[in-house]
Amino acid sequence: MSFPEHFLWGGAVSAGQLEGAWNEDGKGVSVTDVLTGGSSGVLRRITDGVLPGERYPNHEGVDFYHTFREDIALLAELGLKCFRTSIAWTRIFPNGDDPQPNEAGLRFYDALFDELLKYHIEPVVTLSHFEMPYHLARNHGGWLSRYTLECFVRYASTVMERYKHKVRYWMTFNEINNQSNTGLDLFGWTCSGIRFSQLERPREAMYQAVHHQFVAGAAAVRAGHEINPEFRIGCMCSFVPVYPYSCHPDDVMAAAECMHERFYFSDVQIRGRYPAFARRQWEREGCRIAMEPGDETVLAEGRADYLGFSYYMSNTVRAQGRGGSAARLDGGFPNSVDNPYVDKSDWGWQIDPTGLRYALVTLYERYEVPLFIVENGFGAIDKLTRDGTCHDPYRIDYLRSHIAQMKKAVEEDGVDLMGYTPWGCIDLVSFTTGELKKRYGFLYVDRNDDGSGSGKRYRKDSFFWFQNVIRTNGEAL
Repeated sequence: MSFPEHFLWGGAVSAGQLEGAWNEDGKGVSVTDVLTGGSSGVLRRITDGVLPGERYPNHEGVDFYHTFREDIALLAELGLKCFRTSIAWTRIFPNGDDPQPNEAGLRFYDALFDELLKYHIEPVVTLSHFEMPYHLARNHGGWLSRYTLECFVRYASTVMERYKHKVRYWMTFNEINNQSNTGLDLFGWTCSGIRFSQLERPREAMYQAVHHQFVAGAAAVRAGHEINPEFRIGCMCSFVPVYPYSCHPDDVMAAAECMHERFYFSDVQIRGRYPAFARRQWEREGCRIAMEPGDETVLAEGRADYLGFSYYMSNTVRAQGRGGSAARLDGGFPNSVDNPYVDKSDWGWQIDPTGLRYALVTLYERYEVPLFIVENGFGAIDKLTRDGTCHDPYRIDYLRSHIAQMKKAVEEDGVDLMGYTPWGCIDLVSFTTGELKKRYGFLYVDRNDDGSGSGKRYRKDSFFWFQNVIRTNGEAL
């Protein structure tokens, strides 16, 4: 047996992409609520508030807010040991700085966690998953302001205290490093409530906002451990390992420099300090980062207990001047090139199972803390047949090949892996495009991009396959 007895087989979603009910029971407007629909070739737009006549896919999600009991019963049938979701900050503090939390929002998550625990499914909760109050972004500069830092710590402490006997596993910020791509407003807006295109010094703004998040996350870890010493509180990064296009020394160094940007975010949260290359990087880019006395102490005392990360693809780079590309949505750096040895999905994401093993080994050797794969999966256009079935062998192939590499990392490389939660276990709204047709789930949701559909859930072939994987603890692939 390669996986430990209590390995956390699960599924992952986020509140903003799944719940819907965007303005019910006192919920406030979030940064996600002002994102229009898009597609693989059309970027989502950020509007100034919620405007009439615009289509906002996250407003409805897949209506999990009203169907969570039925959905959790299906996930229990699937056999999940854990369920990764997030708390919508705007359900708890609608504006982010309200004098009192919204009791209706707190009661919703009480009911959600109680339902999970009824089926012995462990909640794994992200505090901020591309969702922060629009009020803080619009009127207080988002994470450029320490005011947002203070509001977040209050929010985190509130929910950790409320759910201290229901939730053991927490994460602070989802894919905090997405915003390092300052060429696209989508990432800065959803991570930090800032729009890079409107700023004179976007790189400096990104580093400043991230510093505030680092301090806030560490303060939340520290507060959480005081509330319940049994809490396990992790950080979460997107991890896309970078390969050199060739053994040309310049390509090798280009890949190493790109990996610096990958490690920057996890280094601070796991090691509790900035890496040596960080300050050199700021100097090189002409960035000045404001820090207050005590920040370094908070970072050192609030180190994450584990590293959660998403893995969808690898990336390949050439040195500048050797044929790279522009910034894009597929995980690529500006000097990215196609890897001729791996296939691609319909959305241009490289399919590289071995890259997952490489990622696990790289991260574990660097940090020596438990790892948790909290996102992985295959987005595709699924078809529902007339008899209510969905045949998705491509998804089974993708997951099978990646789990096989996970097993090698555990068995042969000695990686301490806590669990595996494939992304979008229930079909949901795509973060990057706002589409529903880009599906990841084991459960098909009968809802279309134009809002039509019954909303009914159907079990895909991958549902029954993954059910058996969990039942055999990863032995039957």
